[in-house]
Amino acid sequence: MKAFLDAVRKINELMQSISAVVLTFMIMLTTADVILRAFGRPILGTYEVVAICGGIVIGFGVPITSWMRGHIAVDFAINKLPDRGKNLANIITRCVGIALCLLISWQISRIGTSFQTAGEVSNTLELPLYPVAYGIAVCFLVLSVVLFCDVLKILGGSYE
Repeated sequence: MKAFLDAVRKINELMQSISAVVLTFMIMLTTADVILRAFGRPILGTYEVVAICGGIVIGFGVPITSWMRGHIAVDFAINKLPDRGKNLANIITRCVGIALCLLISWQISRIGTSFQTAGEVSNTLELPLYPVAYGIAVCFLVLSVVLFCDVLKILGGSYE
């Protein structure tokens, strides 16, 4: 089980690195566009590139945030339960989350397939949109694996 958890953690860290690189690119592109705009030479398509990159940054950042339990949790009611009750509530919510993330991943991959089939592209630069949809579908798939890891940690007694 430890090897599986370590592999999932490494995948999350890789995705976090991708997210960080894309975020850095967004910052540099936006800064360059603002500076060049002052000289009457804006960068064509900046808005759509930043919008696409924003989806990538958020999608690829969510699994590691969940892994590190960095989301806000309102669990004052759960904290009043005994340990078995807390564990049961956490397992139930993680299982519902897994089902939801798998459903979202499947639906977004269907959207990606329809984008690919239709040849859907962005307005200005005509960038294909299906790779972004597939990438976000993979992010939700990884998020479901992260939630499954939470269940394993709870059952193994190592969930904090």
